[in-house]
Amino acid sequence: MTTTSSRFAGAFLRRYVCEHVPTIRSGARSLVSSHKSLPQAQKSLNLCKSHRDPISAPRSRICRISNTPRSCCTYPPNKSRKMGKKNKGPSTPPSSSLILPAPPTSKPIVDTHTHLASTFKAYQDRYATRTADVNDLPTQGKTIETVYDFANVMYEGKAVEAIVDVWCEHTQIKSRLWKEYADAALDTPSKWGSMEYHFVIGIHPHEAKDYDDEVEAILAEAAAHPRCVGLGEMGLDYHYSLSPHDVQQAVLRRQLELAVKLDKPLTIHTREAEEDTERLLKEIVPKDHKIHIHCFTDSPEFARRLLEWFPNLYIGVTGVVTYTTNANTAQVVRELVAEPESKLRIVLETDAPYMVPANIYDSVPAIKGKRFPIHGRLCRLA
Repeated sequence: MTTTSSRFAGAFLRRYVCEHVPTIRSGARSLVSSHKSLPQAQKSLNLCKSHRDPISAPRSRICRISNTPRSCCTYPPNKSRKMGKKNKGPSTPPSSSLILPAPPTSKPIVDTHTHLASTFKAYQDRYATRTADVNDLPTQGKTIETVYDFANVMYEGKAVEAIVDVWCEHTQIKSRLWKEYADAALDTPSKWGSMEYHFVIGIHPHEAKDYDDEVEAILAEAAAHPRCVGLGEMGLDYHYSLSPHDVQQAVLRRQLELAVKLDKPLTIHTREAEEDTERLLKEIVPKDHKIHIHCFTDSPEFARRLLEWFPNLYIGVTGVVTYTTNANTAQVVRELVAEPESKLRIVLETDAPYMVPANIYDSVPAIKGKRFPIHGRLCRLA
């Protein structure tokens, strides 16, 4: 396939997604249509590296992805490639595999899942004492002393209308820092600039062992705050299992019941726990409840079952869609969008400071050589 024909393929996919997924929210739609990169479009067509880039193609006649003759241009059927340190996949693709155009978006963007306190702490730990690095950041001459300064600098000029901040660590929740941020959005909205601040709150499955009555009382209190738009991120994570599985399930049950009682939308974390996650959701949560499955990395079959059962459920897509160790997320979008009556509903999220798209630091001149996770990538996530 020539470069020209690849670009036509990319253009076709962009148009197809916008025409066949009417339920994608406007912010996500603008990102998908405006920033769908060429290599992602090529990968969506299941093209092996040799066919995507004939100039630099290896002499081997074997596709490095499927380990079959290059004419295959597809992943092995029914092969599940899970993401994580336990399953080392191919090495990170070269920088040429992530082309990130940066045209201005015509529609406002909502970052549906970000950890602002953790990202600000990462900035303080990694940059605050390094003068050279701080000067490299595009601060427009502004001093970054507070989280509000930080948010204004990092999101300025990115057409970000709103963010949903996630509080899911028990120490953060008990510190009530979430209340300070949320109260500022009500009492002094100018602190957040032109951006709307919202938040969700819950206990992450890694910290399920730290869930107690005090935490639950704080969750109930926070849910009543005008800026609280849901409970989470909660769920099950059987990849790292930092809390026992039975404890994770018990804590998820308690949080689901609380969310249903308070009629608050859900942000769900699920990883390698499809059966138990699906069982608990269907057992406890009404079918019409609003649900965001955050940073989806599980199977297309699992996504399909959830989307069909819960009509107000959305799949969250992060930078993990670019990882070679995770084929599932791209496969979900590729397969479900092509169905005659597609039920695919997605939202985009940065999950900052985590899930940085592969090779973004090497392929975007504005941040080349830098290692800070938000600047330069929010509007390019799709």
